[in-house]
Amino acid sequence: MAIFEFLTIYIADIIGQVGYLGIFILMTLESVCLPIPSEVVMTFGGFAAQRGDLNFWIVGLTGSLGCLAGSAIAYVIGYYGGRPFLKKYGKLVMINEHDIDHADRWFSRYGIEAVFITRLLPIVRTFISLPAGMAKMNFTKFAIYSFAGSLPWCFALTYAGIMLGKNWDTLQQYWTYFDVIVILGLAVLAAYVLYNKFMKKRPDIEA
Repeated sequence: MAIFEFLTIYIADIIGQVGYLGIFILMTLESVCLPIPSEVVMTFGGFAAQRGDLNFWIVGLTGSLGCLAGSAIAYVIGYYGGRPFLKKYGKLVMINEHDIDHADRWFSRYGIEAVFITRLLPIVRTFISLPAGMAKMNFTKFAIYSFAGSLPWCFALTYAGIMLGKNWDTLQQYWTYFDVIVILGLAVLAAYVLYNKFMKKRPDIEA
C-alpha cells in the first residue's frame, strides 16, 4: 500500500468515526508541527460534506479552530522553551539554528503580519508559532492573526474536497506519484541538512 494511500485511509477513518472532533484533533496536531497534512484532512472533510455527512461551514470552522488550538500550544512551547529549547529539540521537526535566526529576522522585518501571511502557505504555516512564541509576541494579536490566516486555508481545502465529489476515489491511481514527490522532497531536505552540517564542521581555508 502506498504511503499517501495509507495516510489518506487513516485520516478518512478518523473523520468517519468521530466527524468534526476528528478534524479538530488532526488539525490541532498538524499545527503543533506533527507531520499530518492539513491538505488531506480538510479536503476529506469537504468530501464528507459533499456526501451530506458533514456541514461545509462547520468543517471549515472546525479546522480553523483546530489550527488555532495547535498554534497556541506551539506558541507556549516557543514562549517558555525559548531558543535553548528549539536548538535542542527543533531538529525533531526539522528546525535548525539557521531557521531560528531567519525567523528572528522575519519577525523583526514584518512583525505580527508574518503570522497571518505564513498561515496561508504550505509547510511553513505549521512552524510559524514556535518562533512567534520565542519572540514573545502579544498572544491576543497572535491568536487573531493565526486564526484569520487559517480560515481561508481551511475553507479553500474544504471547498476543494467538495469539488472532488464523487471523483475522490479516482485519486487512488495517483497515490504512487504522491509518494514519489514526498520521497524526493525528503531526499532534498536530507541533502540540505547534511550539507549544512558538513559546511559548519568544515574548517575555514585561508587563501
